[in-house]
Amino acid sequence: MTDPADVQLCAPIVANVWQLRVSAGDFVLPGTVVAVLESMKMEIPVEAASAGVIVEVPVAEGQIVQEGDPVVIVRTDPAS
Repeated sequence: MTDPADVQLCAPIVANVWQLRVSAGDFVLPGTVVAVLESMKMEIPVEAASAGVIVEVPVAEGQIVQEGDPVVIVRTDPAS
């Protein structure tokens, strides 16, 4: 179930999920790199925009994601 306080951090381009740096339950601060995508030998970091708790990581390392696919879901209001 989606909570209004949930924020999806999405892939900016078609890429391979190279590294996942967080798991469900982890607390992140703004600027925390939660995942690293790889496309055409370039590394693309996916960063948290605000503080919160990771509620879901719907991808796996090695998976190909399309532009706009959610990579990590963060709950920005832990009280929710």
